[in-house]
Amino acid sequence: MGHLVSAVELAKQIAERDERISITILVMKFRFAEIESYIHSLQTDGLVDKCIEFLVLPELGISIDTSSKDFVMKFIDAYKPIVKQTVQERVINRPDTEVRRFRGFVFDMLYMDMMDVANDLNLPCYVFFPSGAGFLSLMMRLQSLSDDHGVDITEFTDPETKLDIPGFRNQVPSKVLPSMVRDKDFASSFLLNQARRYRDAKGIIINTFMELESDALNEVSKGLDIPRIYPVGPIINLKSKNGSRPDGSNGNRDSILLWLDDQPPASVVFLCFGSMGTVGVEQVREVANGLEQSGHRFVWALRRPPSGGGYLGPRDYESFEGVLPDGFLDRTAGIGRVIGWAPQAAILSHHATGAFVSHCGWNSTLESLWCGVPIAAWPMYAEQQLNAFELVRELGLAVEIRLDYLWDRWTQSSNVLVKADELAKGIRQVMDADSEVRKKAKTIKEESRMAMVEGGSSYTWLGHFVEDVLRT
Repeated sequence: MGHLVSAVELAKQIAERDERISITILVMKFRFAEIESYIHSLQTDGLVDKCIEFLVLPELGISIDTSSKDFVMKFIDAYKPIVKQTVQERVINRPDTEVRRFRGFVFDMLYMDMMDVANDLNLPCYVFFPSGAGFLSLMMRLQSLSDDHGVDITEFTDPETKLDIPGFRNQVPSKVLPSMVRDKDFASSFLLNQARRYRDAKGIIINTFMELESDALNEVSKGLDIPRIYPVGPIINLKSKNGSRPDGSNGNRDSILLWLDDQPPASVVFLCFGSMGTVGVEQVREVANGLEQSGHRFVWALRRPPSGGGYLGPRDYESFEGVLPDGFLDRTAGIGRVIGWAPQAAILSHHATGAFVSHCGWNSTLESLWCGVPIAAWPMYAEQQLNAFELVRELGLAVEIRLDYLWDRWTQSSNVLVKADELAKGIRQVMDADSEVRKKAKTIKEESRMAMVEGGSSYTWLGHFVEDVLRT
């Protein structure tokens, strides 16, 4: 959902920039009930431009095991002929093609095998990279090490091994590399293949901005065979209703925001691990004890792990009884709230929120920085460990709770247990009113907003992308 939401926001910005451009968003059916509800909420609330069309593709006629690590690759491969046929029939050969010209594809960063369809149709394609420039630089560096220097990247298993990554002033320890880098069975080859195909794209649209990641953007742009990079972020949902679920429902939004209204400014710590993040019961109890030890007000989005693991997302608990320590809810009733799904953007933008204990997913990171809320970094999976390292060591926009924590979505287990005192220490640091990280968060808040207005860096780069598309 995180990739879809940011892709829709990108489409909105492109459509708003030039009325000559219309956009068709192809929707493949996976976890479709949630996606269908999200699309419906956009349309009924008038949150998508009339030049944006959602085209739901037919369902696959085969079953693919969603618990397998190569699910995404098999899923995309199976959809290639459907995408090709649908684009030919519904987009290229539609009745108004005499006045409309099909300019090309934009593919998500993980769907680059769809480039085969673009090549078959002799059409250009762009990459939409919803993560940061630091991760893009890492991917291109790893692909170069593998292809040009014969390095087996799966051998980066020693936590003390450090890598030089273009755009990072500090050497990057292997312990913060995405776990898929070390996956000999599938994931490392998948990652490298995506990076190879980026080089064949016409351009890379990336969800970051020069003021945040100038070093990484400048360095990765210097690489050989790197297409033009368009930093157009922060692409976040800025105009949605005040924090509804992806399916458009209210959830517990109103009661949480009313409670925040009664709290002092910048006094509340918000804990949330994203749309796919969760922890086990033992870790839940350490978090609860850490919150009590910190002494700060809090809102905690606590969700249960999915029973099947893999690509399935967490769900709300029916009851927190038996999960939280005995008496925790009673002892903290005056200073905290434990909820399930959280209206994250609404909470981060609330004046009472003072810090964000985050998994450092890129969408969440950008939302937090847009709101000027400093981060306590607790990454979970994917590229989040690298994001956390960049935020803490490179940019000074976060404090560390644990950079090498890893939640395995397939085994539903973690490599370490974050202790209560580690969490409490991180919360106290990030909530320090005079901390350097808080000052930097206020500065980047202003810079992120300036980047998006006319004359700003991201506004200008989006204009370059639109011009390049229209010249195709």
